[in-house]
Amino acid sequence: MLNYNPLHCLPSAEDLPDSDDEPVDNQLQHLIPGLLEAILAWIWASQMNWFFGVDMGIYYDPEQPPIVPNGFLSLGVERVLDENLRLSYVLWEEKVMPIMALEVVSHRRRGEYTHKKKRYAQMEVLYYVVYNPQRRKKPPLEVYRLINGEYVLQTGDRVWLPEIGLAIGYEPGTYQGITRDWLYWYNEQGIRFLSPEERAIIAEQRAQRLAEELRRLGIDPDVLS
Repeated sequence: MLNYNPLHCLPSAEDLPDSDDEPVDNQLQHLIPGLLEAILAWIWASQMNWFFGVDMGIYYDPEQPPIVPNGFLSLGVERVLDENLRLSYVLWEEKVMPIMALEVVSHRRRGEYTHKKKRYAQMEVLYYVVYNPQRRKKPPLEVYRLINGEYVLQTGDRVWLPEIGLAIGYEPGTYQGITRDWLYWYNEQGIRFLSPEERAIIAEQRAQRLAEELRRLGIDPDVLS
């Protein structure tokens, strides 16, 4: 829980570092949450009451350094504060705890299964998601829900998150030209939301089909454009 004396003069986001200054040691640690953020930006384009942070520090205690998940989601906050965007996520300014934290595990462990998991539980982050693409004998995706102060593992390759209104899961796909397993958002029926590249490909295919139909009708689409 966030503990501080309201009479103290607390630092603002402008006064605090935006991360722990420790770079990610695997490209997936940036790309995977980046894809989740990009999909949300499309499916929630008309909503401005959410924020998805990528490799951004969460300040939960003025006397402690930030915890920096690879990704996190907050609901009920302003998506865009101003043109300079957020420098960090400061709980005594935001007043909303993230509802989900995401950690992507690489060969170099950063406490994803130990002290980070414990800290998120203490902060009362409702969902803790751990994705370990290097796993072979266990499922790579683990989704935990906070129940009575403890994280309880949820079952299934795709886990429905009712408070968010989405499911999270993984399957093969292509993002930034890279084909592999990625984390995706799904609707309640289990239908996956498309990546930006997939939407662009579908739009281009539709445009090509329309152009071909116009040509069959004797209309030059290039003249129309």
